[in-house]
Amino acid sequence: MTEKPASDGSGQVDVDADITTGARTVEGAVARGPWDYPRHWIADVLASDGGVVHLRPIVPDDADRVVRFHAGLSERTRYMRYFGPTPTLPPREVVRTTTVDHQQRVALVAVLGGEFIAIGIYEGLAADGKPESAEVAFVVADAHQGRGLGPILLEHLAGAAAENGFTRFEAEVLSENPNMVAVFRDAGYQISRAFDGATVHVEFTIDPTEALLSVRNARERASEARSVANLLRPMSVAVIGASADPKKVGNALLANIIAGGFAGPVFPVNGPGHRGDDTGEQAHGGAAAGHHAVGRRVAHGNPRLRDRQRPPSVRGIRAYETVRDIPDPVDLAVVAVPAAVVGDVLDDCLVKGVRTLVIVSSGFGEAGEEGLASERRLLEQVREHGMRLVGPNALGVANNDPQVALNATLAPRIPAAGRVGFFCQSGALGIAILDTAARRQIGLSTFVSAGNRADVSGNDLLQYWDTDSATDVVLLYLESFGNPRKFSRIARRVSRTKPIVAVKSGKGALTAVRAARSAAATLDDRIAQMVLEQAGVIQVDTIPELFDCATIFAYQPLPRGPRTRIIGNSSVLGSLAADTARNGGLDVIGTVDIGAGASEEEFESAVAAAMADEQVDAIIVVFVPPVAVDADWHARALMAAANTPDADAAKPIVTTFLAVEGIPPGLMRPGPNGLPERGSIPSYGSPERAASALANAWQYARWRARPESTVIRPADVDPEAARMFVREEMAGLEATDGERTSPDEDTPDAEPTGRLLNEVAAARLLTWYGIDVVAFGEVRTMHEASAAARELGFPVAVKATSPGWRGRLDREGVRLDLPDPTAVVTAFAELTELTGDRVLHVQKMAPKGVGTVIAMRDDPSFGPLISFGLSGSTFELLGDRAYRAVPLSDRDAADLIDAPRSAPLLDGFRGERPADKSALVDILQRISTLVEDIPEIREVTCDPILVSPDGAAILNARIRIGPVPSRRDTGPRRLS
Repeated sequence: MTEKPASDGSGQVDVDADITTGARTVEGAVARGPWDYPRHWIADVLASDGGVVHLRPIVPDDADRVVRFHAGLSERTRYMRYFGPTPTLPPREVVRTTTVDHQQRVALVAVLGGEFIAIGIYEGLAADGKPESAEVAFVVADAHQGRGLGPILLEHLAGAAAENGFTRFEAEVLSENPNMVAVFRDAGYQISRAFDGATVHVEFTIDPTEALLSVRNARERASEARSVANLLRPMSVAVIGASADPKKVGNALLANIIAGGFAGPVFPVNGPGHRGDDTGEQAHGGAAAGHHAVGRRVAHGNPRLRDRQRPPSVRGIRAYETVRDIPDPVDLAVVAVPAAVVGDVLDDCLVKGVRTLVIVSSGFGEAGEEGLASERRLLEQVREHGMRLVGPNALGVANNDPQVALNATLAPRIPAAGRVGFFCQSGALGIAILDTAARRQIGLSTFVSAGNRADVSGNDLLQYWDTDSATDVVLLYLESFGNPRKFSRIARRVSRTKPIVAVKSGKGALTAVRAARSAAATLDDRIAQMVLEQAGVIQVDTIPELFDCATIFAYQPLPRGPRTRIIGNSSVLGSLAADTARNGGLDVIGTVDIGAGASEEEFESAVAAAMADEQVDAIIVVFVPPVAVDADWHARALMAAANTPDADAAKPIVTTFLAVEGIPPGLMRPGPNGLPERGSIPSYGSPERAASALANAWQYARWRARPESTVIRPADVDPEAARMFVREEMAGLEATDGERTSPDEDTPDAEPTGRLLNEVAAARLLTWYGIDVVAFGEVRTMHEASAAARELGFPVAVKATSPGWRGRLDREGVRLDLPDPTAVVTAFAELTELTGDRVLHVQKMAPKGVGTVIAMRDDPSFGPLISFGLSGSTFELLGDRAYRAVPLSDRDAADLIDAPRSAPLLDGFRGERPADKSALVDILQRISTLVEDIPEIREVTCDPILVSPDGAAILNARIRIGPVPSRRDTGPRRLS
């Protein structure tokens, strides 16, 4: 697109032509001023190299930055953008570029370190002011080309354009610039091209499609994985706050990095204000046990005295005053300085080009409201500097890859190399977790303790581990979730190839922070469990259970089925294992008691027989050694029986070998480095724990073996009509109503926001998505009631409309099965007198069936959730509801219907014909599609839905609309 200043036809630019408000506005919308842009357009995004870039709308104050940005472009880049030599931007063009209306003309800028590195703009083309097509263009600074900023700008411009009612983008591209056409195509859009001599005209619709979302997710996955790779695979490390005092945090960090044998150079930084022993240093919140800050006053004024006090080296390595003084590149900076001087460190790191930070310093969010405010400022500064952050208040990170050998943690002991990735938040708990993993011989590939988790989160690590060939199993210890909806989306993909085991920390741990303090925490825990199960995540309650699962996943194959044989020399312990196995969903097909005096040959024969039996899928071996008997024979027999050359015939074996936890030496199959490898047999402290671990492995194997389901979008929907209708209904709502822009501001106990549509409007909106409410009419007089009944056809029902009379157990607010006009008039008179309602509903009677309820609510912790259960006060009081996260696949919908305890009533009860559950699946998928397409829909309730053998009839529907509370996983991709 060639930007042309407004002109009066004589070649003179008309500076006043629509500069302050834009040329046109969306029909029915209020014109925006140049400073009045939607705040949710501001976003931090990841470039393809993993670096952070800040996006925001342009404003008039950006004029100087635009001039500097343009001046820094190469001659070729300016030619490709403006179709001709444009050494400088005319002042009027600068004004036009920076003064837009954020509707008909939108410009977004990418900012790094306070300067522009890319600009994207669209401008509407319709002459009548009705939004449809807009021309789009963008330009990226030469130094930042190849970082994927073009597709990012295009994605966010398309999101803004869609909000303003546009459906299509157009662009003019020089034929000698094929890379620009590739940007449109590689972004996932289906483009059409027309050649006109020296230019190519490109057009494409901007509505999100499955292909487009797939491309966006793939780009997000690659960039987030790359950003974590920058963290875990650095070529060099600087320890800022390195100290010569062995009691200091900075000294411990440096010592662990050196002792771990890090493959690259390590640079201590120990200048004034950057010393780990400066006054005011914050000890890591419990994680730096034995490394408390003593603090001493730094000498000021006498340079010689300062030089004498500053050690020229730390632990025999030359120290530098600032990270800027380091002559070589620095990829990772580990920061252990007082919180008050972290800002100076960030400035130095920006100049140096540091990619990632690990901040172990405390004094931020964990220290109260003031610390939380400091943490938010810290994150803002880190993002503005283009970096990613682990922490603050973090324990650190580790990578056991021999080519990296990074131990940038405060933990005195980390496990040996293995194939398990571990993420946790708590630093103090992280040390205990690492020690436990080492004792159990669970080898780790990588470890991240995120502390306050201001930036890098479990979601980022999942993206990395998904692509990491060195990681087979993922362990998560989570205290809170900032973006559970995104977690569910990512985990569903990762779980297809790698088991994810998550342990929650107390009630509400998998929800937003405030949900843990609310009365709804128990319900949130139940929802969390269901959402995690939907994504294939194994959820456990304790750290021992976490490692129990990790051990079997790391060393044993998955069971092919639930059929389990228990072999042992104690009938009591065998019985305990059998009971736990059955409760966990395993089928115990035999308990073999070989007796306390069984020989090594008898023991081996029993296990070998189970391994060869095609009716056995898994084996639990319970062994109690007789008094004064060497137990080595048990290990030899077990390993000999388990050793099968046919990998396809391998079956998981778990045991209780001397109540040892982990991999006993006798049951270890050593790898090249002498550490346990696959085929080693895990041991557990009790038969119950062995059986539980095997049951969890079977539940995961069963989930993974199911064919991958897809989100099916119904063909007979009209999203454009529905969107326009919702926009019109929301016209009177306040723009800030219901907005919550961060997890910390979520208020799950607050009153619902937005506006409730009347039932006629709700039914009309559902119709555009193929969801029909049983025909009804609003009536205000007896004559209208009689006429509506005749039009609908008898029999009919007359119903009160006020909430207090709807759904009463005594059914006093409704008259059913009315056969003629006389009965309708009588019912109208009775109900108006009884309820005082001035408006009643006359509705066609639906076929009898089982009453059910489908509801969607925009949960502050999980995003849109759909629930299902049987209708009625009894089931509501019992809490018999099942939940799933949106979007729903066909299998998700079917599982949701079968999940409530009362679901068997739909399958036929006491001779009744089974209900048509496929009709419910169809309704669920249509509601899922509706709320995905239109996030302004905050709540949908269909209650009751009568399900009969011949279909499902919705008798009542309620819809609440309102401003989107958060955009954590909808629209253009962004960092939380």
